[in-house]
Amino acid sequence: MNIESIIQTVAIYAIPVIFAITLHEAAHGYAAKSFGDKTAFLLGRVTLNPIKHIDPMGTILVPLLLYFATAGTFLFGYAKPVPVRFGNLRHPKKDMVWVALAGPASNLFQALIWGVAYLLLIKLGVSERFFMEMCQAGILVNVVMFVFNLFPLPPLDGGRILVGVLPWKQASLVSRVEPWGFYIVLALLLTNVIGNLWMRPLMSATYWLLDTVLIPIRLIF
Repeated sequence: MNIESIIQTVAIYAIPVIFAITLHEAAHGYAAKSFGDKTAFLLGRVTLNPIKHIDPMGTILVPLLLYFATAGTFLFGYAKPVPVRFGNLRHPKKDMVWVALAGPASNLFQALIWGVAYLLLIKLGVSERFFMEMCQAGILVNVVMFVFNLFPLPPLDGGRILVGVLPWKQASLVSRVEPWGFYIVLALLLTNVIGNLWMRPLMSATYWLLDTVLIPIRLIF
């Protein structure tokens, strides 16, 4: 691989990825605090400091190894999960849904902001490729995080949302999957099951939603 191309790619994606991960985890912590659990707040995890959310293995080592091993065709990573004691929430089962949803919601909002920034650059006549590609990367990274984290399997946010909305009996059955959930998700990723059946259709729907919301901005610009 071309080392210059790698450096350029890292430079373009660095800021969008850092913001996507940081705000995602901070949103979980803030939502938990709002619903009665101050665990993340007391541990300093309700913060925009990216260092607090970086997992050395999942945020740095795993993505780099996969990037080089697959020549950039497959990338996967994760941040340090924000600790939430669901028993501390005022209404644990119901509030868990909002705490879990806060992370993906922050990514959807960021994708929208990057989209507005992209249109603003066009309006201002900025043709610098680096900034245009950074905005596009910001949209892509956050759409991927939004859709992926909504996959309905614990410990992903979508799994916790599913546990929160299901009746107690069914919720208990789904929650038992969590100890093996990471390995199941990884296997589904490697076999492209999630990519074909979940990521692609939902990413297309999310891009459509963003395009629709951005129509008034386009008309103004």
